Amino acid sequence: MDRTILHCDLNGFYASVECLLNPALRAVPMVVAGDPEHRHGIILAKNELAKSYGVVTAETIWQARRKCPELVVTPPQHKMYSRYSKLVNSIYERYTDLVEPFGIDESWLDVTRVQKLFGDGPAIADTLRAIVKSELGLTISVGVSFNKIFAKLGSDYQKPDATTVVSRANYREILYPLPASALLYVGKAAEQELASLGIRTIGQLAACDKSLLVRKLGKLGALIHDYANGLDDSPVQPAQAGRQMKSVGNGMTFKRDLAGREDVLTALTALCDEVAERLRRYGLKCQNLSVSIKTPEFKQISRQIMLEKPTNLARVLREAALALLENTIGTNTPIRTLTVTGGQLVEAQAAVEQTSLFDEAKQAELARLERLETAIDGIRVRHGAKALQPGVLLNNDLGIEKE
Repeated sequence: MDRTILHCDLNGFYASVECLLNPALRAVPMVVAGDPEHRHGIILAKNELAKSYGVVTAETIWQARRKCPELVVTPPQHKMYSRYSKLVNSIYERYTDLVEPFGIDESWLDVTRVQKLFGDGPAIADTLRAIVKSELGLTISVGVSFNKIFAKLGSDYQKPDATTVVSRANYREILYPLPASALLYVGKAAEQELASLGIRTIGQLAACDKSLLVRKLGKLGALIHDYANGLDDSPVQPAQAGRQMKSVGNGMTFKRDLAGREDVLTALTALCDEVAERLRRYGLKCQNLSVSIKTPEFKQISRQIMLEKPTNLARVLREAALALLENTIGTNTPIRTLTVTGGQLVEAQAAVEQTSLFDEAKQAELARLERLETAIDGIRVRHGAKALQPGVLLNNDLGIEKE
């Protein structure tokens, strides 16, 4: 028997919350965006009036204002968005314990076992839409299907405040004309590779020879071919199932572009300090390190390496990240945004110590660093994050500050 999966997507979430907090915003074209004075002027969300002017998410404020000069810009309030996200998910959990958040504004629900109580999938979807609107003043779009991938495509199909059923009988008609980029995990690079093969729609992707996709895209090719053909049996994880964290990262857009090794080192010091502190707080170590930059022209460049051994030490992460940049793109490339992410996480206590690869002096140095950084954690817990900061961060002009 097929499962019944819902994908619930909050419509214009950030903008909708802002309109709840300030109802006057409903009458004007408005967007939620960062502060352009601090180089964070990217549109994060927009209301329907702004959308009618052609304003789109991820463009800059100045681009949006060329389309709509009277645009109202509101700064983001992430704590409020998190609060409303939890409230929405608590509504979902009244109907099923199988609720899997996918970001702050989306969730999958498996309602297969509760249909005798609450009705079939479309009925539950309509009920959830009505309750979220009446209790919280927000709207959701819901996709109903037999797997997670098609349910997500369904929630994107009609917006705002709509239910779309994607069944075995109609999925080719509904989904196959959609662009291949609408499918989960088909990013820009994969989209370009598919276009080089003449594949531009999900239907063309489904009909393509799977072995060709594997040759071109590796495992991703096989995965998206299965997805396009409705082959996805991944479960919806229980809401309370302490799912394993997959990565810990930190990124920042700076007041001015990073220019040269000294700037890069300052930025990496701050970012790696935060990543390492969070890893220690969670009792984890990372085995993989990735560094991603965005240039002033918004070109994205990412690099990653495997570390010699799992770590949660800021100095080790910083040295590895700096070497990675120096050995690949160099440190003279102007950088607008820099992100450091630790991946392939393992429990700190269970991390395999590859002692044969390290001499006693290096082991002693790593142990000293661990004691030092753990002591710093304790001081910051007692006296605040600003109590101890790396010297290179003092009086910097990049906008870096411990909160």
